[in-house]
Order: sequence, then structure tokens, then C-alpha cells
Amino acid sequence: MKTNKGFTLIEILVVIAILSGLVAILFPNFMEVRQRARDSQRKSDMKTLQKALEMYKENTFPPAYPATGSLPGPCASWSPYMSKIPGDPSTNCTRKYYYVRTAGDNLSYVLAACLENTGDTSGETCPTDFSTVVGGYICPASHKCYIVTNP
Repeated sequence: MKTNKGFTLIEILVVIAILSGLVAILFPNFMEVRQRARDSQRKSDMKTLQKALEMYKENTFPPAYPATGSLPGPCASWSPYMSKIPGDPSTNCTRKYYYVRTAGDNLSYVLAACLENTGDTSGETCPTDFSTVVGGYICPASHKCYIVTNP
């Protein structure tokens, strides 16, 4: 009696169907994990920028935060406060974070980043001028922003 060592076409098709079903279930979860990771990086960047802004204020007389538009672009050095200004993690060094010093008040600012995960509970409504200050990038209406202000 001769035995064939191998798989039939039906067995291979069943395995492919099972694997594709698993991929279809896991792929959206994988995308959410990546979004959450980028959002975590954005929040960390906001805290780091906040600390650098505080150092800047402490080194100026009279104490003041940098003017709107005076921060270096992403991936540029801001000596001695930061070796590299962080950029949005989804675009690396092409999109910067929102920073505006309050008009008429040198001791107040708003720092914001658009969050990808729409279910993030730490998100707030984005500033109205987000697209003009950030350079044409518009945070979708369904998304929220992570906002940091002066301590």
C-alpha cells in the first residue's frame, strides 16, 4: 500500500481561510496599538517641550516664554534647552506641534498635538487656529488634541 505524504488542496484552502480570518480580526487591533503608541509619544513630547519652555523662561529677563513662531522646526537643535525639537511621530520631522504664546501675556502659552486615537479620554477640543499655526495641517474634526499649558 502506497501512502502520499502531503496535503490535499482542500486542507490547504482551509488553513488559508483560517489564517486570513485571524489576520482580519487582528489587523484593526494592531492599527489601534500603533495609534496609541504614536499618541503616547506625542504626550511625552509635549511634557518634554513643556520642560524646555520652563528652562527658557527661567533664563530670560524679564521671565517670558518664546514668541509664537520663534521655536525652531522639528528635528532642529534648540540649544541649550533641547538637542532636538521633536516632530509629530506620524511624519517624523515634517510636521511640528502647535505652540502659541498668549497675545499680551509673556507668561502664558498653549502647546497641542492632534491625537489619532479618537477614544483617548485625555483629549480636548483643538484650538481654533490649529491649522494656520501648524502650517496647513488640520486635525480632523473627529479627533481631539492633547493640550499642555504653562504650569
